[in-house]
Amino acid sequence: MQEDEPLEQWARRRAERRAASMGKQRAVPLGNGPHRGAHVDPAAPRAIEEWTGTEWQVVGIAENLAAAQSLLFPPPPAQAKPAEWDRPSMGKGRGRHRKPTSAEERDQ
Repeated sequence: MQEDEPLEQWARRRAERRAASMGKQRAVPLGNGPHRGAHVDPAAPRAIEEWTGTEWQVVGIAENLAAAQSLLFPPPPAQAKPAEWDRPSMGKGRGRHRKPTSAEERDQ
């Protein structure tokens, strides 16, 4: 016989799932008829909705699909490339077995 999960554990798992889903956003096309895929009418305005835990609440309006996607999925911040580190230059010769020269020899 299978043991039932205690109510406290179930309630804790449910609360964690609900907390994780709060703040999620979606774009819903504004227009007549049922909601269809985003590709059906990309020029239609979109309502930006946010999940409050019990219902979807409108938080903004976008003029089309491209604007809605830019609001929902902003590009990640650009990473600054690290400065090139001062590595020793390769010594005389050919191939991968060259020995690097020291900084003192290079600066002369």
